[in-house]
Amino acid sequence: MTSITGTRITSGSAEAAVLKLDDPVSFWGGIGPEGTIIDVHHPQHGATVTGRVLVMRTGRGSSSGTYVLAELIRLGLAPAGIILTEPDGIIATGALVAAELYGTEVPISVVSGDDYDLIEDGVHVSMVVYGDNAVLITA
Repeated sequence: MTSITGTRITSGSAEAAVLKLDDPVSFWGGIGPEGTIIDVHHPQHGATVTGRVLVMRTGRGSSSGTYVLAELIRLGLAPAGIILTEPDGIIATGALVAAELYGTEVPISVVSGDDYDLIEDGVHVSMVVYGDNAVLITA
């Protein structure tokens, strides 16, 4: 079992399989209304983010992604949690808006590059993000 500690961006908890992306994806134009990656140029085109712990180094682009993420959360089609190596204001704002408006938390945390490298695609994880820290435990 591996335990990784990161920094909290938004609070919450999630238990799900990891979807680790080769490249960042934009929520605006990159993820469709069904929760799948629709960017035809993305290496994981067609992969479903819904109910997964989405792991990518950084966010990508457009401030409209805030709205798209909040809407995916409202519809129950969002990732269960998100792990990054750099804070992303667009992604954080989408999750914060959804928590405020819909009462649904999607935990977001930032981990070091070394810890990021330890996270494997497809592995089931428990993600707990409260207080100052985030903990990711893989089974």
